[in-house]
Amino acid sequence: MRTPTETRARNVQFSPAAVACRQQQRRTGRPLRADPVGSRAAQPVAGEADAAGIVAVGIIALIGGNYAKSVVHDQLVPQKIFFPAPGSPELLPGVKQYAGQQLVNGSQAKAYANDFINVHLSKVAGGQTYAQVSAAAIAAPTNAKLAEQKATLFQGETLRSILLTAWGWSLVGTIATLAGLLLIVLGAILLLLPLANWRVNLRGTRAAGAAA
Repeated sequence: MRTPTETRARNVQFSPAAVACRQQQRRTGRPLRADPVGSRAAQPVAGEADAAGIVAVGIIALIGGNYAKSVVHDQLVPQKIFFPAPGSPELLPGVKQYAGQQLVNGSQAKAYANDFINVHLSKVAGGQTYAQVSAAAIAAPTNAKLAEQKATLFQGETLRSILLTAWGWSLVGTIATLAGLLLIVLGAILLLLPLANWRVNLRGTRAAGAAA
């Protein structure tokens, strides 16, 4: 009595496809190679799965990047920070390109923090930092000028730090958006290449079979 495995092997051996292959071998006198279409049938599926995963990651990165930039925008708008108007004596060279505009994105936040606030802060106490002025104010608690400089530097550095943080998250969002776009394009290419290769192999196999 045959085992199930032997029965399946016998069925495959005497299947119409196997009989046809042996007959063709006898006519041509050449050994037949395994059908690449059948042996490689799973390859496009695996390639598609990998490519689809890359595209999915790209979409997630794209959504995350846009979300980060949107949060930065929504946090900056309510602050109603405006650059000095065109022609204003307060308009410094580093922010002329944003003259009269409201601060609403990361690039503007960086420019305002470094090229506007920082320039003014450098003039408050002769270029001294908040830490230096604070130490001096502690040593001379009755010095009103030092106390005023300390408060001004603290407020300015705090606002500058907040704006630079906003710029940093905006930069992260931009990088994530670009990475997402690249991943989507790469995934699309990887999705098409295995399919194209499989179609070429399929046509070549059919053409070889017809010629034989």
